[in-house]
Amino acid sequence: MKVTVEKIDDINYILSGTVENSLIKEKVEKRKAEIAKGDKKDDTPTDETIEQDAAGEVFKDFIAAGMKEENISVESILGQPGLKKYEQRKDELFFEVELSISPKVHTDVDYKEITPKFTKPVASPEDIEKKLTEFALKQAPFTAIPTPKAVENDDVCVIDFEGFIDGKEFEGGSAKNFNLKIGSDSFIPGFEEKLIGMNYGETRDVILNFPDDYQAEDLAGKEAKFVVTLHEIQEQHPITPDDAFAKNILSDDKATLSTLKEKFADQITSEELSRVYMNEIKPKMIEALLSKYDFTLPNNIVEQEIDAKVREKTRAYTQEQHKEFMEDKGKFMELRESVRSAARDSIKIALIVEALADKEDVEVLENEVHAALGYQAMMAGQDAQELLKYYQENNLMTSAKMGLIEDKLFGIMLGFHK
Repeated sequence: MKVTVEKIDDINYILSGTVENSLIKEKVEKRKAEIAKGDKKDDTPTDETIEQDAAGEVFKDFIAAGMKEENISVESILGQPGLKKYEQRKDELFFEVELSISPKVHTDVDYKEITPKFTKPVASPEDIEKKLTEFALKQAPFTAIPTPKAVENDDVCVIDFEGFIDGKEFEGGSAKNFNLKIGSDSFIPGFEEKLIGMNYGETRDVILNFPDDYQAEDLAGKEAKFVVTLHEIQEQHPITPDDAFAKNILSDDKATLSTLKEKFADQITSEELSRVYMNEIKPKMIEALLSKYDFTLPNNIVEQEIDAKVREKTRAYTQEQHKEFMEDKGKFMELRESVRSAARDSIKIALIVEALADKEDVEVLENEVHAALGYQAMMAGQDAQELLKYYQENNLMTSAKMGLIEDKLFGIMLGFHK
């Protein structure tokens, strides 16, 4: 094995060299001998798997040899080494690998220099009254309208329904005494509109197709028949908020209407501050940090971030567009270069935040990430479990956690915690 290390700058290295095929062969024979000594199992690896594992071990040995030569510690390595070149030669393999170590990010920062000035929002009396009225309406009970009538748009109907596909009732397709507001788009497209005109006690067959992109794959695109019976139409009677209302809502015998208004004032202020932070303050914070710091970025991590941004941009491509894109090297490289600057900024701000968060002992627990994703799903009208599953399956949990760490850190820098 021969390894040459070229130091590109203060944190990036190129490891290049060769590994004799005989080394891989030795590892393969050793592994086969170990397997032969053991008991026969159904999951015994194939020769191809054994050879791949041996090649992987040799690759690790190659990197370890380069790190030893340059005296690079494992703890200082940032991310995964990037394989830039791999060639099968006559009696050996040629590797060229890019390796990066963590840059030094100084944390002796005067936060006043980089925090933008802003005025903390204050809830107006008009906003508080509006919030109180809206909340009181939501708490108002539903009662049957005094005079029965045919269903119209915006009516709240009490219905029974049973769903069938190919004559068989399907799971989750039935309910009794279900409250449905017509026009709320709570059901699949077309369902609510087909109830308009129904009378009390009437039973109607509603036949329509589930959308092709419906979240339940076993129902997507299929025709379904719903047998719907209308019981009644309901309406809400407004509640006049008072001290008794406040005591009930806050579960506090000492609460008053003023106490409830104070709670709403805090909520309005918090929501408005969050909006201003996300749309105005946070972008300015990031811009200020990027301009204040200057350090070498890890090339391999930047390249990985570019890969991620390219995947994001091409996610909506059709199969034909993907094929055309991958076959045109010029277009592929053009797209990579178009996201390079954004990728560099993403990695740079992540390293700055990581260093400053470590200084401030900022920590985010797993349950906080789950709660944040749950809130995100609720605000977007998505299923919380589905969103969590998507993040887990696409290795996005670390990114979500870093986002929360960033917001906690910026909150400290801005004085939100005081």
